[in-house]
This record gives sequence, C-alpha cells and structure tokens, in this order.
Amino acid sequence: MSNAAPNPAGKVWLVGAGPGDPDLLTLRAARLIMQARLIVHDGLVDPAILALARPTARLISVAKQRSRHTMPQDEINALLVREALAGTDVVRLKGGDPFIFGRGGEEAEACHAAGVTVEIVPGISAAIGGAAAACLPLTHRDSASVVSFVAGQCKGLSDQNWAGLAGVGRTLVIYMGVATAEAIAEKLMADGLSPAMPVAVIENATRPQMRVLRAPIAGLPDLVATRNVKSPAVIVIGEVAAQPQVDNLRALALEVLS
Repeated sequence: MSNAAPNPAGKVWLVGAGPGDPDLLTLRAARLIMQARLIVHDGLVDPAILALARPTARLISVAKQRSRHTMPQDEINALLVREALAGTDVVRLKGGDPFIFGRGGEEAEACHAAGVTVEIVPGISAAIGGAAAACLPLTHRDSASVVSFVAGQCKGLSDQNWAGLAGVGRTLVIYMGVATAEAIAEKLMADGLSPAMPVAVIENATRPQMRVLRAPIAGLPDLVATRNVKSPAVIVIGEVAAQPQVDNLRALALEVLS
C-alpha cells in the first residue's frame, strides 16, 4: 500500500486581461500569466498577452461567440474545478474584468462549491479602456454624473427595464450590443430618449485597429450596418459622446504629450 500523500489542491485565479492592449495588464496579471502552468483563456484575449506565457504552459481556449461556444459554461466550470483538485494552479484569463459581464461570478461560485480556493485579479474593462483610448469621458462635470453598464444580448431585451439609464446628464454603456443595435435604438427611443442623443461605437478598444464611430441614436442601426461594425465593440450613449467634446479632449491630450 502506498503511503504517498495526495497532491494538494491547486488554486484558481480569475484574471482580467483588460480590453486588448498588453500594456494595460496589471502587474499582478502579467506576473501570473508568466508563471502559470495552465491558462484557460477567452477568445478575446489578445495573442500578444498569451505570448507572455512561458513555453511549457498549457493554453486552453474556451472562446465564445454569439452562436457558437467552444466549451459551454458548465464545462468551463468543471474544467477549472477538475484541474485545481488535481493539484494544478489555474489562471482563468478573461477579457476585460472578470466580474463585468465576464461570468466570473459563476466560475467563482463553482470553485467555492467544490472547495477550490479562488482569487480575483481585476482588469480594465472594455468600457473604461475603450473610453480612455477614445478620449471619451464616461462622466463629466458639465454633462454626466451617472454612468450605467448593461448587456445588449440579454434575453428578453424588450422586457428589460432601462428607464432612466440614458438621457440628459447620464451615460449608458452597452456591451455586446452590435447584433441588437436596431432593437436597442428602438427600445431607448420608445422609452423617451431623444433621437438626436449622441452615440459613440468603440470597436476593438485599445487595439491598433480600433475605430470610434459616431451617430445620433436614431442612426445607430444604419451606422452599424453601413460601417460593418463587428464585435468586440461597446456602445456609449449620452452627451459625453458628442464629437466636439471628444475632439477637444484629444487635442488637449496631444498638447500635454508634446
């Protein structure tokens, strides 16, 4: 009979990879990526970030798309638990921040239920990183004192209560809203939002191919269709998205840098 002690359980880190640019990783996230034996990563994690992993690390992609998932969420949860209970420390690398539309809460719950230790390493969210890259303030003393984040792909979109989330003095940021842009615009205008309310669509936030496109909310569906907007993208609705204000901030930033 063997007297060998069982392997101690590993640990799961839910790590935010930020919006795309590797320079926006936290120091802690970068360190964990470089030390990891196993990285379970989303499809939106930039290849340059994955390149920080050591050559011997195992990388498992669990990429998700709107109509197709490489691995269902329940299987992802089971994978994290199984590897940790087998003694492997796991870096679960998620785009943006794990707890902002990243389903990190579900993964943490599954680990806790199995007795696996979990630690959260926050990341810069797509909204924060994209808005900063576009010199677009989500809050502004003159035009917005409230900011809200919502998911544009939630089930029963027409039944969601978004009353008061968008309007004068407020900024609304919509994640995963490209495919439902027409329904989003119709819903907000039906709830009383002015058709002229400015909108900025930030595609591929912080990456070299980033685009910032603008229109009034009434023109959002045409903008997404004619400019062939693709995910990942966030939609910013509110007075802060107005072109003159964004241009003024960009000019100020360039002046400071020079």
